[in-house]
Amino acid sequence: MTSTLPTQEQVDRIAAELAPDVVRIRIDIGLDHTDDPAMYFKVTLSDEASRRDRLWEVARRVEAEVKEKLGLDRFEHFPYFRFRNVSEQAVLRDESWA
Repeated sequence: MTSTLPTQEQVDRIAAELAPDVVRIRIDIGLDHTDDPAMYFKVTLSDEASRRDRLWEVARRVEAEVKEKLGLDRFEHFPYFRFRNVSEQAVLRDESWA
């Protein structure tokens, strides 16, 4: 049985549930550096959530929620999570994170 891969709309709903710590999450599906199937989650955090005393706890919660709510263990794709805060994105202006 093949599972349908997660959609951006599903990811957007999870991001909304994690607000205000999470501003947005973008998903890209492709291959990793070993040519294995991968899901890349680009997570933009609020500046408050990315403070040194909160970052680990927030990042762990985001990963756990995304994995659970999307049922990522059903897929052969390995999930990769990358984090950036609003201030970093304002400087870098990377369209793939917008």
